[in-house]
Amino acid sequence: MRILEETYQKDLLVKLSHGDEQAFNALYKAYSPPLYYRVLRMVKNADIADELLQELFIKLWDKRNTLDTEKSFQAYMYTVAQNLVYNYFRKVANDQSLIQSLIVNSADHYLDGQELLENKETAGILQKAIDQLSPQRKQAFQLCKIEGRSYDEAAGIMGISVATVNSHITKSLQTIKAYLLKNQDTTLLLMTVYTINVLKS
Repeated sequence: MRILEETYQKDLLVKLSHGDEQAFNALYKAYSPPLYYRVLRMVKNADIADELLQELFIKLWDKRNTLDTEKSFQAYMYTVAQNLVYNYFRKVANDQSLIQSLIVNSADHYLDGQELLENKETAGILQKAIDQLSPQRKQAFQLCKIEGRSYDEAAGIMGISVATVNSHITKSLQTIKAYLLKNQDTTLLLMTVYTINVLKS
């Protein structure tokens, strides 16, 4: 989906290349909301997303003289955002406190969705974590988190109450998070692949 009309955007980029701050502000106003939410979906932390967004537009200003107005500006900005997120994950990989914070705060997002199991690398990571669960918790997790069924549906299939399904899911997530914290290197791989999936969407 195009964010700005092409002719207007090209005019802004030409002005930006000559150091026009009003053109920069117009681009910032148009592009910052979608870029912010895109980055936020990946890092799952509002403060970090805001920092990366500011860094992104600083890079845009610093490279204003080298912009190619004939190429897609939107694609360019998404690519720079992607690289900033990758750099953030690389930084995380070298900081134990950041790793633990990221895993604890973000695991629920990374553990949701069939697309993760369609990638052989993340499927292996998740399967080892899921295998730590008891049979009933494993079934509840499979039905609700992997297959996307509602708690009501899972309760009917398993012959238990919705409250029990909720309890199984809550305890399953706690167990899986604990496993991920003990296997931080592979968890970062899972998060990176998830990030790639988000960028493609």
